[in-house]
Amino acid sequence: MSPFDGADTPEATATAASEAGSGAASSASSDAARPGEEPLLRVEDLRVSYATEDGTVQAVDGISYELGRGRTLGIVGESGSGKTVGALSVLGLTRAEGATVSGRIAFEGRDLLALEESELRAIRGEEIAMVFQDSLSSLHPMYRVGAQIVEAIRAHRDLAKAPARARAIELLDLVGIPEPSVRVDSYPHELSGGQRQRAMIAMALSGDPKLLIADEPTTALDVTVQAQILALLSRLQRERGMALVLVTHDLGVVAEMADEIAVMYAGRIVERAPAERLFTVPEHPYTWGLLRSIPTLDGPREELLTPIPGSPPSPLAPPSGCRFHPRCPYSEPEHARTDPALEPVPGQPDHEVACLLSSDTRRRLWKKLA
Repeated sequence: MSPFDGADTPEATATAASEAGSGAASSASSDAARPGEEPLLRVEDLRVSYATEDGTVQAVDGISYELGRGRTLGIVGESGSGKTVGALSVLGLTRAEGATVSGRIAFEGRDLLALEESELRAIRGEEIAMVFQDSLSSLHPMYRVGAQIVEAIRAHRDLAKAPARARAIELLDLVGIPEPSVRVDSYPHELSGGQRQRAMIAMALSGDPKLLIADEPTTALDVTVQAQILALLSRLQRERGMALVLVTHDLGVVAEMADEIAVMYAGRIVERAPAERLFTVPEHPYTWGLLRSIPTLDGPREELLTPIPGSPPSPLAPPSGCRFHPRCPYSEPEHARTDPALEPVPGQPDHEVACLLSSDTRRRLWKKLA
């Protein structure tokens, strides 16, 4: 059994993190974009800031990543790390008064940041779709679920209401909602949390997107339903060949599904690596903290968890130098003055880390902690 399998409970999550062998994430590596092939999505130096009465909030500060067709990228980090803002920016949903967005987001070679709003609307839902956090608040409480899916279908398809409704029923059936011809007329509050999340996925699939962004798709669901939703996303991705960006704070979710993982902290990516490598030989102290703050199955029952000390910094006034240095147990005085760049680990060009400690020091420290 792969150590990535069953990572839907806190215990299984810890097992996946500590053992990290070749599972679903590594088996999908053959789907990576071939050398020279244009990635489906390329984000370059994305920065998003908001002007507020208290000052400028730097929500995302220079993140870059690529995603090939049929691949899964997991983006993890604490609340406030910029995960959701970065994901919303792909769809142009951070364009607002007082917001400044810069960088480049290339989807099939087109820079989405350079598109007009009307051009973006043609892409949203049709080529790129998103499953938002909290399905109860994302679905309109005054409209039936089927009507909301029909609206999404007709926004991109020249269909009358009757065939669009038939398509909505097909989609509800596809995502595993029982009695879809009945549930299509239900209001959101009449569905369970898992059913609402499935309805959100059905709506996202209505345009047959090439890229699906799932923002915390298992939040507030019990572990059994979480496993079902993850299995559903995995099956749909496999059947449709979609690329998937999975935004979550749950390491078990990315251990189960991701090919590559980006760890975000204070608006930046501090480590990015293939999933298996990040779980076996992580290089950033923040990643170590995330992995050590989850329970293990083989430890004594009375053993306390090891939390990350302190709190994430305010995006209004991030610390100087390395942004993690106030919470890092291995920080040195110069780390408060020097801002580390995201650079490849020696000998591992697909593993990048932003840390001022030497690679030998990092590996020695992780060996002691693991």
